[in-house]
Formats: sequence, structure tokens, C-alpha cells
Amino acid sequence: MTARRGEIMRSNWFCPQNPPPFRLAWSVVVCLTIGLNACGCQKIESNRVCLVSSLPRTGVSRQVSDEVVRGIRLAIDEVKEKAGRFTLEYRDLDNSAAASGRWTSEGEAANARMAVQDPNVMAYIGTLNSGAARVSMPILNYADLLMVSPANTAVGLTKPGLGLPGEPNVYRPSGKLNYIRVVPADDLQGPLAADWAFERGVRRVFVIDDAGVYGRGVASLFADRCREQGMAVLEHVSIDPQAAEFKSFVGSVMSADPDLIYFGGSARTKGGQLARDLVSAESEAILLVSDGCRTKAFLEAAGAASLEGRCFATSAGLSPEQADCNEKLLFLRYRQKYGTCPSNAAIHGYEAARLVIRAIADVGVKDRRAIVESAFASQVDDGVLGQWGIDANGDTTLQEVSVSVVRGGEFVHEEVMSTAGIGKKNGSR
Repeated sequence: MTARRGEIMRSNWFCPQNPPPFRLAWSVVVCLTIGLNACGCQKIESNRVCLVSSLPRTGVSRQVSDEVVRGIRLAIDEVKEKAGRFTLEYRDLDNSAAASGRWTSEGEAANARMAVQDPNVMAYIGTLNSGAARVSMPILNYADLLMVSPANTAVGLTKPGLGLPGEPNVYRPSGKLNYIRVVPADDLQGPLAADWAFERGVRRVFVIDDAGVYGRGVASLFADRCREQGMAVLEHVSIDPQAAEFKSFVGSVMSADPDLIYFGGSARTKGGQLARDLVSAESEAILLVSDGCRTKAFLEAAGAASLEGRCFATSAGLSPEQADCNEKLLFLRYRQKYGTCPSNAAIHGYEAARLVIRAIADVGVKDRRAIVESAFASQVDDGVLGQWGIDANGDTTLQEVSVSVVRGGEFVHEEVMSTAGIGKKNGSR
């Protein structure tokens, strides 16, 4: 072990000598999972820095992860694999189990430990799933390692008083902040989705979620806003994502006679099967789904043709329009490299990587805390998403949610909802 490694093991990053009571549990956990393994760290290389991503690389979430990774790689290619004086290395880590095709706590924790133990790793891009972020955030926080998510939307990860008891402080055992996300949280997506429904004349809604951290959270926020708007929330029910089908449940939904059915969840948690069963039951209600379902996997499971013009999806942040692919330089480069227009997942992967690269270049040395502080101070004037920055909680200052509709077998951008003015039609930004 080098002297420097010994210093790190003794520092407050891993095992503070006298942690406050509320941090004690996490101190024990992180000391056991990180500090005792630190002797396996790699040798520091003066001219190389590494950024890693941790995403599910198998199962139904792989498609979205592929898009995020494409965005990351494009950002790295643009700077010719350089961040200031450093050569960039990128590692695409998998936090899923091949047998289940789902992210696992063990996989995510292992990725976080690997990143912390390698002194060349200066940033961690992830996660795709908010539940996975809950696993890695405290591990990375003790090591002062910058974590930037292109996809997490659960409010409790950053916003005090809006999530579970103890959130977000439970993810910040060091007392410092190191987590940033480049997508708006569900306290925007859920309420703005409800405002969109109200603007369309919807007055009776049936709310469904997948019982997960993300799905239940966004669905609850949607339901709360519906009530504020005077809409009748007929029921709010959690489904079992392990169920093979939902035909009997769909009968109860039909009996309630909603104008709109809302689902908070993803293709991985059977959103597509639920949509298929609703169509089979000849439901005439509008189907509105959260951004976890805005995927090819969802459309394939549901049967895209049957959802034509009747299924809508919200997306945190901005979704690309077809015109953008012919006009914006980034989109032209993406299409040239990958043969398609970038999805919003690819755009957020690109912006996350670009934020990281600029922070590393700005600091110019391998100082994890300084890189975190540089990222928090970022003001992006030339972003694909417009002008934005990072607030004191680590959230993007963007305040917009996109709405897409199924047309021609895919989700197509329709409009943007904003806290600054609801109902910006025809793709106005």
C-alpha cells in the first residue's frame, strides 16, 4: 500500500473517527464495504483519468442504457478523449444480473466500490434507476466522488421534505454533496402531467403504479396534483410487476369509467403488458405513462399499432423533434455515427458526460472534491437542452417536461410543459 492510500483510509472519506449519531450506521457500512478493500486500489496514473457509468446492460432496460452510453461516447469523442491535460478512459459497467435482466443492489454496490477504490476514477455517471442510486449514493459520497445521473427522477434523492423520512441526508453521510442530476425530478413530471391532462378536458383519472421507488413516487405526485386541479382520482392502485397479465384487474379499471388511465412505472415493470390488456378490454380512455415507459420495449410489449394516437408519455426534460435531426449539429453527428436521431436518454447521457469532462478539465488535477465543486458551479450556456445550471441540491435548473404520442409505431414529440407556462404547443422550446 502506498503512503497516499494509507492517508485516504485514515481520512474522513471512509471512516470518520467521531461521526455524528445520524451518520454512524452509514459509517459502519461504508467502512466495511470500502475502507477494508482499499488496499486493492490501482496505481495512480498522472496523465489518465477514468469516468465510469453504471447502468443495466441486460434485459428490457438495455435499450435505454444503450442510448445513454451512446450519448456519453459522443461527448468523449467530441473532445478527442481528452479532459484538459488528461487522457480520458471510459468504462461501461453493468449493474444488472444476466439471469433476471434487472439491476441488483449487489451489482450497483460492486460498481460503486470499484470506482471508489480506483484513484484514477474522477466521476461516476449513473444510475438509470432511482432505486439503484439509493445503493451507490452513500458509498460514493464518503469518497467525495462526483456522481451525475442522466435519468434519476425520484424526488427524495435531492429534495428535503419531499421523499421518505431521512431523505436526502441518508445519502450524504459525509455531510457534503456529490450527487447531480441533469433531468428534472418527479415533482415536475408528475404535476405537469396532471396539468396536461386537465388542459385536455380530463376530469376522471385512474392511477396505477408498479410499487417501485420511481413508479409509486411519480404516480403519487400526479394523483396529488389531479386532486388540486379538481379532478376525481377514482383509485390509486399498485400492480404486481411479477404478474404475467392483468386482465382481471383491467376489469375493475373499466368499471370505474375513467377519462384517463395513468401508469407510473416502466417496461421492465410490466407497463407494456398492462397497456396490452387495457387495449384488449377495449378501453377508450387516454393512456398516459411516465418516462420509464417511453421505450421501444414498452411499445413492443404493448403492441404499438394498437396505441396509435391514444397513448402519451411524459419525459423529464426535453425530447428531440424530428426537425432537430436536420438542424442541430449534435444531432447530425449522432445520426452520422449511429444512424438515428438521438432519444432524450442519449441527450441526457451526452449532457451528463459533458458536465463531467468540463469539471475535470477546469480543475486540472486529480482532486475529487474540487471536481465536485466545479460541477456544482457549472453554468451551461451552450447545452443541447438550452441554458441550465445546478442548484444547491444538485438538481438541474431546467423546469420542463416533454409530452410524446405514439404515431407510426414510435413515440413522437408533441409538446413541452413548463412551470413557466403550461401548454407550449407545436414543439416550442
